[in-house]
Formats: sequence, C-alpha cells, structure tokens
Amino acid sequence: MKTVNTLLTGALLFCSVATATAQKKYSKKQIEKLKTEVAQIVEDHKKQSQVMVDKIFSFAELGFQEEESSKYLTGILESNGFAIEHSISGIPTAWFATWSNGDGPTIALGSDVDCIPKASQYPGVAYHKPIVEGAPGHGEGHNSGIPLNITSALAVKEIMERENIGGTLILWPGIAEELVAAKAWYVRDGLFDDIDMCIFTHVGNNFGVSWGPTRGTGLISVEYLFEGEAAHSAGAPWRGRSALDAAELMNIGWNYKREHLHPLKRSHSIFTDAGDQPNVVPSKAAIWFYFRDITYEGIMEMYAEANDIAKGAALMTGTTMTSRILGTAWPRHYNKVIAETMYENIEKVGLPTWSDADQTLAKAVQTEVGSEKIEGLPTELDEIGLPVLEPISGGSDDIGDISWKIPTVTMRFPSNIPGLQGHHWSNAIAMATPIAHKGVTAGAKAEAMTLLDFLLKPELLEGAWNYFNNEQSKETKYQPMISADDMPPVYLNKDKQDTFRDELEQYYYDETKYDSYLEQLGVEYPTVKE
Repeated sequence: MKTVNTLLTGALLFCSVATATAQKKYSKKQIEKLKTEVAQIVEDHKKQSQVMVDKIFSFAELGFQEEESSKYLTGILESNGFAIEHSISGIPTAWFATWSNGDGPTIALGSDVDCIPKASQYPGVAYHKPIVEGAPGHGEGHNSGIPLNITSALAVKEIMERENIGGTLILWPGIAEELVAAKAWYVRDGLFDDIDMCIFTHVGNNFGVSWGPTRGTGLISVEYLFEGEAAHSAGAPWRGRSALDAAELMNIGWNYKREHLHPLKRSHSIFTDAGDQPNVVPSKAAIWFYFRDITYEGIMEMYAEANDIAKGAALMTGTTMTSRILGTAWPRHYNKVIAETMYENIEKVGLPTWSDADQTLAKAVQTEVGSEKIEGLPTELDEIGLPVLEPISGGSDDIGDISWKIPTVTMRFPSNIPGLQGHHWSNAIAMATPIAHKGVTAGAKAEAMTLLDFLLKPELLEGAWNYFNNEQSKETKYQPMISADDMPPVYLNKDKQDTFRDELEQYYYDETKYDSYLEQLGVEYPTVKE
C-alpha cells in the first residue's frame, strides 16, 4: 500500500479494507478455531522446520554469498506453489516468493539469512570448537528466521485454500543484513509499494515484539578510496604520494572528531586496502566506516563531516578521493496495532518447554563466555516492548527502512541463549539444536495466528495504517540515504566465502541420511566441559 498524501492514503485504505470485507465474515469464535488449527499444523510440521534450520546452518554463507541457502529455500517455496522472482534489486542471491489466493491483504514475511565471519562452531558443544577453522558460521542465528516464515506461511496457505480466504503472501530474505546492504535497495526499487504490511522475524533469547521507536541506531556504511602514486619506498620515496597516508590521516582526523560526538552516536572502521608491500609506496588505499545515530538527520550530519575530513586527508597528501555507499539503515519504528495483535498470540503460544539438556547447554555456554548471570534459558515471557522514550544507542538493522515504508514489526523468537556477546561463535552453539528448533516452532505458531488475524479482521489493517500515517509518520518522513545510482556491493565477502566453500561443503547437512545435524556431526547433546 503506497502512501502519497492523506486523501490518497484514505482512498487506498478504503479499497483495501473494502476488498477484505468482501470476503466471508468470520465470527470471533470461528477465527479462534482457525488459529488453533493453524498452530497445530505448524506443530505437525516441526520436523520440516528442524531440517530447514539445520540445513541453512550447515551452509554457513556470508552476506551476498548466500547461494546455497537461497537455492534451497526458493526450491521449497516453488514446490509449494510460490512464484519466485530471482535476483531482485540486482542482487544475485535476493528473491521474492509470492503466492496469491485472490483479493485480500498482501502481507510480506521477511527474515535474514547471512552469517558471521570466523564464527564456525559445532552446535551443541559448549566451548569453542570450529567445524572449519576460520570459516564463517551462524553466530547470529540467521539460519532460523526464513525456515520459521516458510513453516507459518505454508500452514496459513493450507487454511486459506480450504476456506477460500483471499490474500497474498510474499516471503523475502534480508540478504547481507550484517552489511545492512539490501533492504534500502528493495525500498528504493519499489518492491514494497503495493504491500500492506510486513512481519519480520529475528532470532532472540526470549519471545516478544515491540512497538514505537526502539533502542538502537540507524547508520550509513561508506568506503573512502584514496589514490596516489607508487614509488620505491627506499629508492625514491619523494616521488610517491601515499594513498595509505591519506587513509590513515582520515582515520586520525575522525578519531579526533570522536571527542565531540554526542554519546548516542557510534562509529567504527576498518582498512580494506592498506597497500601491497612495505617497499612500495601505496598507490591505493581504502578505509570503511559505519556512522550510526538515533536519527536520520544525525546520520547524515556525521556523513557530511566525514566527507570533509576525507577531502582534507586527500589535500594533505596530494592524493585523490572517491567514496561509495555500501549500506544504509534507518532507525526502526514498529507498528502498534500489529505488535499488540501479535503479542496476544505470543501469550497464547508461550515459551517452549525446555529440557534438562537444553538448560544444561545454556548454563554451560553462559559459564564458558563469562556471562553476568548463569540462569539458563528463560521460563517467563518478556513483556510487550513499549516505545523507547529516552533514546538508547546500540545496533542497527535495515528493517528500519521497511518500517518507514509500510506498517512493520519484528517478532523475536526464543532460539538462542541469553547473556552472550553477539556476532560470536558462542551464539552459533544453540542454532542447530533442540533450543533453536523449539523456538522456531513457537515463533511460527504466533506468526501464523497473527497472519489469520490480519487476513480475517480488516479493521486491524485499517488500524495499522492509521497508526503509521497519523502517529509514526506525522512529523518524520522517510528519505532514502541511497540514490538511484548507488548499486548494492554484491562483490563483498566473495573471497572470504570462496576460501572456505569447498571445505564447508563436506559438512552440508544430509537430511536423507541423518535425523539431525547433531547426529551427522556426531555430537552428543549437550557436550559440556567436565
């Protein structure tokens, strides 16, 4: 659903709601019965969910290199009647999968799929044990979200076909989320223009959803490239103009700037090119920055200041400078109506029942990494997340761009262990174990029940858009940080993935031979230090 102005928005809302109300009306009792049934369908398909979770875990693919993961997931969806559009927004591993049952709401289900560098880890083993030393691994848990969405979508599809419920389901992947380098391109290219709402899922260590502004930041990811003149570092250094000097001077300049940044701002950098060898004055060098803030305006202010520092570094060294945007993420704002509806379903589903083995693994991992609390897995639900009144800095997610395009929430489902540091091998330990499998099944139930609510209660969708237009977007209007000319950096991570792909392939999960990935790897669950 595209919003241009108040009158057009109202007209679009009327059309959408009128279409939805043209369907058969269901009583509250009938809807609750269908929701109970769809949750049971999810439960009955938990084996398929487990296989998908384990399979994606075993592929261990970095952002923009999610070739096996995308091929596998789209194959499942295509075999279940979804039409697949490949290579969306010029990203080879990106896709949209669409299934329609006629007129009704169009609901998108998204989740990320990429993993973390150097986070290879045996699942179910409560200490550092890489499957392949130095290789990528799912130290964030992105192997679980799309399997959850597929499970819930197929369950809802079954009900929609039998009951002739109109509507469209669209599944899509957050490609290269760890680089925040895809979702802004999806929005720029109009992929969400005709979608009514989005449910995004992300692995967590409890079960919940929030609405309003959330903690964390948005960001812009920029690489600055300097070019000078090579020379013999000992024979004629005066004839060289060092690009590395320029990159280092930019880094120094920005580090002096840090003293004057507001505490809610964050920035970090790495050198992506530092020259070839010491005896050659580097003719090329590059430094890559993330600039984070809690507002769009603050992000763009940091970006402008960094550009000036980069220009100054080039002037001081007689080099030239260019830059390229590698990713962006708006600060997130989630929809009140969707969140409150979803949280009611989360309460009905509840947390999974954790076994003694699950709790033993969790406490052992917490002990291994020095967590402040050694409490194991949660046994009480989180409360619904309320708007953050006092901004809190922190991480970013490019779901923020979509949350400013259409009504959106992120459901966090309980598939990982509390108290871990994140982006770390320890966060991979639970992600192909019963902990992850149970959490995905619970999350798929809540998502499927929420889908039925919005398919069968048109007033909910109307309320979601009312909040989006009249509260969320009343004063803040979305502006993309990328231009029509900025291209997604699909070359990133290729060398890293290619280095390990052949070796990792030996460990791909074969569900035709093994009941679980733990069984294939010969892991006794749980394996803890004595």
